[in-house]
Amino acid sequence: MNSYQYSAKDIKGQTITGILQAESETEVADILHKKDLVVVSIGAAKAAAVKRKSGDKKVKLEDLVIFSRQLATMIDAGIPLVNALGILSEQIENENLRGIVGGVKNDIEGGVSFCDALAKHPAVFSELFVNMTKAGEASGMLNEILDRLATFMEKQAALNRKITSSLVYPAVVVSMAAVITAVLLLKVVPTFKGIFDSLGGTLPMPTQVLIFASDLLRKYFLYTVIGIGVGIYLFKNYLKTEKGRYWFDKQILKLPVFGILLSKISVAKFSRTFSTLVKSGVSVLNALDIVSKTSGNKVVEEAVVNCSKSVRNGEPISKPLAKSGVFPPMVTRMISVGEQTGQLEKMLSKIADFYDDQVDAATSALTSMIEPMVIAFLGIVIGGIVIALFLPIFKISQLMAH
Repeated sequence: MNSYQYSAKDIKGQTITGILQAESETEVADILHKKDLVVVSIGAAKAAAVKRKSGDKKVKLEDLVIFSRQLATMIDAGIPLVNALGILSEQIENENLRGIVGGVKNDIEGGVSFCDALAKHPAVFSELFVNMTKAGEASGMLNEILDRLATFMEKQAALNRKITSSLVYPAVVVSMAAVITAVLLLKVVPTFKGIFDSLGGTLPMPTQVLIFASDLLRKYFLYTVIGIGVGIYLFKNYLKTEKGRYWFDKQILKLPVFGILLSKISVAKFSRTFSTLVKSGVSVLNALDIVSKTSGNKVVEEAVVNCSKSVRNGEPISKPLAKSGVFPPMVTRMISVGEQTGQLEKMLSKIADFYDDQVDAATSALTSMIEPMVIAFLGIVIGGIVIALFLPIFKISQLMAH
């Protein structure tokens, strides 16, 4: 479909302008005549007419789920899209989303299609969301597509919660260990150093190393903090580059425990997104392009982009995915079977369900492993410092006993 900008007069003689999606100018004229409008002019829409807004704030996935579910329910009940958006723009709790929905309603009243109105807010409505609503509009199944989107986002939110919950505990404990270690080195060790100096004698090697580390940290504390800050800043900037992000994503997939978990998450996300798009009527090539941008991992993204190029040249989807080495053999073989039997969406859905269960199991196993590992880490770090401090005292006690 093409975008056409039109100008027309209503019954009262007022001029109305807007943009419509249609196959030709004739189709636009027919749509306007059905609305009892007198056509003044019709022409190809300029790129600036559908300019996207970049100042929107991001919206929580949970708020988008509620919005999609409520909009689907109202459309299914026979309420026109503009009226449904008007109702939602008054009752949505999230102020940012409420304003955006109101803007989408105004755009539609001005003649812009629903998907183009959503595309003006890329910070809120992803390319996946926009393309699925476009397919829903074209097929007349917008309510079903919105309901499917809500289900998809619910599963995505649940997956995100699992990942977050598995990482929060170790992150908090390691941060606490770092703070405790810093306090010991900056405050406690210097006190013991004064006692050791007054006693004289040669200190054990672990104690000497500990005191050296304490002196170094105290002397260069400000430089250390600045150095860490600069290092984090430079690393973040490096990750913003294509090369840096690809390197980082490749390394984390190689990690012993987390790498396996992240790999399963990537496969689950790929399968679920691809399945949802194909089921909603989006073409395979467009679906692959969208999936590559929503994968969240540059290694997976590159594999899907290469797959898209191969599919354009006539290859089946499973072959380039198998060559990439990113997707397990079971996944590529199931996709191959899905292509051969014409049940690609069904196979992708089965893969997504299987890997969702795998992620659940891996997350539970990781959580059970993390607790003893963190306790051991704390014991080694904090216990090592305490033992190094008390070694000279044990030595003095032994000498006094003799």
